[in-house]
Amino acid sequence: MFCEKCGKNIATTHIKTIVNGAVSEHNLCASCAAEEGYAGGQGGGLADMLISMIGGISPAQRSDNAVRCPVCHSSFADIAKTGKAGCTECYKTFYTDLLPYLKRLHGSVKHIGKAPAAETPAAQSGEEELQNLRNQLKALVSEERYEDAALVRDKIKELEGKDHE
Repeated sequence: MFCEKCGKNIATTHIKTIVNGAVSEHNLCASCAAEEGYAGGQGGGLADMLISMIGGISPAQRSDNAVRCPVCHSSFADIAKTGKAGCTECYKTFYTDLLPYLKRLHGSVKHIGKAPAAETPAAQSGEEELQNLRNQLKALVSEERYEDAALVRDKIKELEGKDHE
């Protein structure tokens, strides 16, 4: 496959962009990709992606007397250049600058964990077990098997106690 821009060289850089659901793909050779600003020294890793997102920092943020992290002394320009925060304090120091980029990258700035907001399967199975025991208790009482019913009642109380802890 040849480069879409020059048509002479083999395309080694393949760019796929999605904007508002519209997908566009471009295949460029190394020199045309460099001209377009897609050439990266690291080979397209996470750092390159972050640099491309944060890369458009304002000249005020590039100045030497810019705000620096009190722990690692990184500036926002340093973070934009490397695509990596210097330390955990950088997230606090540059919170307002990083917030839009983190939101765009992750879709949210609030960690929601691995489990979905709905009940987990373990919680659902616990509820099912509790309901089964309640049904069993009703059946035992209707059969006048009170000793067995007392054991089932104790199991229900035990399970309900675990749920409230």
